[in-house]
Amino acid sequence: MRSITAGPGEPEGAAGGSGAGGASGRGIPGPEIPRSDLADTVLERLTEIYAAAADPERAVGAAAYMKHVAPFLGMPTAERRALSRTVLAGTPRPDEADCAAIALRCWELPEREYQYFAADYLRRHVKRCSSDFLPVARRLVADKSWWDTVDTLAAHVVGPLVAADPRLAAEMDRWIADDDLWIARTALLHQLRYKDATDTERLFGYCLRQADHRDFFIRKAIGWALREYAKTDPGAVRSFVESAQDRLAPLSVREALKNI
Repeated sequence: MRSITAGPGEPEGAAGGSGAGGASGRGIPGPEIPRSDLADTVLERLTEIYAAAADPERAVGAAAYMKHVAPFLGMPTAERRALSRTVLAGTPRPDEADCAAIALRCWELPEREYQYFAADYLRRHVKRCSSDFLPVARRLVADKSWWDTVDTLAAHVVGPLVAADPRLAAEMDRWIADDDLWIARTALLHQLRYKDATDTERLFGYCLRQADHRDFFIRKAIGWALREYAKTDPGAVRSFVESAQDRLAPLSVREALKNI
């Protein structure tokens, strides 16, 4: 496997929230983009095929809905994913460096659909990435940050990386205390798909660590993480919420108990 070298950096957030930090990662040093022939091929196809399908009128509405975190090409999700299959037709399986190169290069492009392509690509191929990929994931979370990419990266990229290498849980302990709310949100949400494998001490501890946070996106993430785990152990979630109700925001409590 080629190495990735460090250089000199209506889903659960669709309504409301201040959204501070929408472009928080710009200008932050991060992993260098590895050389990748596969990335050259994919990006050449991607930019040609996506650009040809752009709908400027739809793009205006999409950008407004996403609080202008980025410009849009204006493609419905189903159409975009069909075009993505065309882009990837006949391409080989990537290695870790290919994944990093494709994702980081997509993040350099202005239109949001390119970041969606990268997030979907990583979700599909995360098992081909090692724990060394975590700095790349952090860079993507911290740059052009909004719930639409952060939540996919949290649950479907960072989560599987940590599950595959439990030593990375210590890094999540650092992320939950980060000043960047999107990094902290990722720590809260990374166990969303863990079910019986959830580290409840960390889950509940992280919720308490951020219980006083004033931002909608953190309070919503606390409730979402608890509500998801309640599908596995409703009693544990109910007991935790009852014991911490004086600390948790009403939004977090309401979301946590929605289905129990």
